[in-house]
Amino acid sequence: MATDTVPVTGWGRTAPTTARLIRPRDYAEAVAAVRDCGPRGGIARGLGRAYGDSAQNAGGHVFDMTGLDRVHVVDADDGTVLCDAGVSLHRLMQVLLPLGWFVPVVPGTRRVTVGGALAGDVHGSDHPVAGTFSRHVLSFELLTADGSVHTVPHGTPLFDATAGGLGLTGVILTVTLRLLPVETALMCVGTERARDLDEVMARLANAARRHRHATARIDLLARGAATGRGIVTHADHAPAAALRPGTRAWQEPPSFRPRRLPAPPAFVPAGLLGRTTAALAGELRHRRAARTRTELRPISTSFHPLDGVPHWNRLYGRRGLVHYQCLLGYGEEDTLRRIVRRLAEHRCPSFPAVLKRFGETGPGWLSFPAPGWSLALDLPAHLPGLAALLDALDEEVAAAGGRVCLAKDARLRPDLLTAMYPRLADFRRLRAELDPGGVFTSDLARRLGL
Repeated sequence: MATDTVPVTGWGRTAPTTARLIRPRDYAEAVAAVRDCGPRGGIARGLGRAYGDSAQNAGGHVFDMTGLDRVHVVDADDGTVLCDAGVSLHRLMQVLLPLGWFVPVVPGTRRVTVGGALAGDVHGSDHPVAGTFSRHVLSFELLTADGSVHTVPHGTPLFDATAGGLGLTGVILTVTLRLLPVETALMCVGTERARDLDEVMARLANAARRHRHATARIDLLARGAATGRGIVTHADHAPAAALRPGTRAWQEPPSFRPRRLPAPPAFVPAGLLGRTTAALAGELRHRRAARTRTELRPISTSFHPLDGVPHWNRLYGRRGLVHYQCLLGYGEEDTLRRIVRRLAEHRCPSFPAVLKRFGETGPGWLSFPAPGWSLALDLPAHLPGLAALLDALDEEVAAAGGRVCLAKDARLRPDLLTAMYPRLADFRRLRAELDPGGVFTSDLARRLGL
């Protein structure tokens, strides 16, 4: 079992802390690591795509679970897979697509492990149809604080606490997942240009009713009558009938072959993704976008364009980026308008700013999605006045009955947590019963008192 004492940070690279990184190679080593993690406890970590500090543990242990990466069984008839928690969604896509299956929920990156997807209870642009990742999990194996391994079925309190529980109930070892049937490795993608936020919301609502996937990229640097303008994108998995006879896609079985671009250098000037660059990019994107357009695109470029650039987070400079994602329920559209106006007035250069619609609340007690509007931003950490601005947005979101996404958070004040997550007391109670010694902990858990 490999161990190193190293700085550990989230994808945002804003608050590194030093921990002992342990890489178990099998289940027995994972059990030993949990039993020997010491007074500062430990937390599981996957591929490090959580933006904030949920997979950091200052002065303690961090369990790198990527060594447990076996796909055990794919039932191509029933549409299920049993795999280790360290398997990435990228690898699952490679394995499943030739068999006519796909992962049931696609987050913004495929560079996330199955265990991380469950611990964060990730969502995609098809939430009104598919819900969160945990909705498709039949069961999982969980290593708890006493060193025992439990099979946890869907619909139990421990399942609901672990889904979105950010690794604080234990270490997920394996997951049994129900899959989505597909006929091709292509998507039918449509785009629509909208002149302001109200038109974006109207077009997005219409697209979400008619298509499996729907999302909008809005321009936070547009002001005046154009405030909140954007591009609405909708998509559905392309059926076999959409392929032209004789083409490569028609002749070969579906496969997953994403392109890969060169990585940015280790040092990038802090101002590279600043207001000027964002304003030019937003103007160019809006002008180039057709009023309406539909085309076939590969799955890899439809869902994960940034994954083609290794270490793209370096583009924000040495101080990193802050990811901010909030949710406002339906009926709080005026609050959403005020927030977008405040961001526009502050000249926030987000690459990109993404608006989605969410459907029913999932089972996870700390899961982020609930019926309403989700707004997600990537902001340079060096932006003047950013901390005060986001604190003010937190208060406005909480007052409107909304919440921020804990799986991506790096800076939320703990006093707002109870208002945002009504099942928080249940989570704390179960965690205290399951892990009275606080074996599983993280920088986020200490910061928020989880």
